Amino acid sequence: MYVGSNGSDFAEKLLGYLQKVDYKVAHTNVERNTIYRLRYDAYLREKTIKPNPSLMFHDEYDDFENCWIFGIYINDELVSSIRFHVISPEVPKGPALDVFPDIVGPMVFDEGYTLIDPTRFVVEPQAAKDYPEMPYMTLRVACMAYEFFDAEYVLATVRKEHMAFYRRVFNAEILSQPRPYPLLEKPIAIMRAHVRGVRERMARRYPIFESSLTERRMIFTKPVVSEEKKSPMLVSSLAG
Repeated sequence: MYVGSNGSDFAEKLLGYLQKVDYKVAHTNVERNTIYRLRYDAYLREKTIKPNPSLMFHDEYDDFENCWIFGIYINDELVSSIRFHVISPEVPKGPALDVFPDIVGPMVFDEGYTLIDPTRFVVEPQAAKDYPEMPYMTLRVACMAYEFFDAEYVLATVRKEHMAFYRRVFNAEILSQPRPYPLLEKPIAIMRAHVRGVRERMARRYPIFESSLTERRMIFTKPVVSEEKKSPMLVSSLAG
């Protein structure tokens, strides 16, 4: 996860991926369960969770009404995934608010901010090798959400070893040292990025984070689907 010696070449390379990348919200049971399996494999490989019989990783936050679960696809193959919650005074729900209530609570309840809370960022192993720029392609989702929902901050709840990336790319500030995090074996810290304040710099260095209003509307406007498809299959996240 580096910018490289020639920022312009790197930016052009990132933009080139947009011709082959699809961003899709997981609405159906099949789509979600495929992502849950990708999550399970990724977290188990990093020893962040313990094995469970379902071979999936899912939690109650996936079913919140303010939750969006994304699959990122190249050539119709799932290569990465990320979810986010839109935490606001109207819907004050999300993992960051529960784990860091002393930090996130005042932003929501006192300041009235809307926050994007991305979590469950995972990449398929072969895709990570083939596309080392995958973090940028995946985190583009959070930038689009920031614009679409007119948020004040994008949060980052990350392990300590990932902090430097978010500081460098998003100019994110550290709000807390790592704490225990639900269902994970490793502690997580919280950071926040005021994207509006670094938008011009990001657009120059990482133009892949830019998006059009039309694209955001197409992605974030939820289709009308049957009740069966709208309700994801409930799977055990950490059985036994």
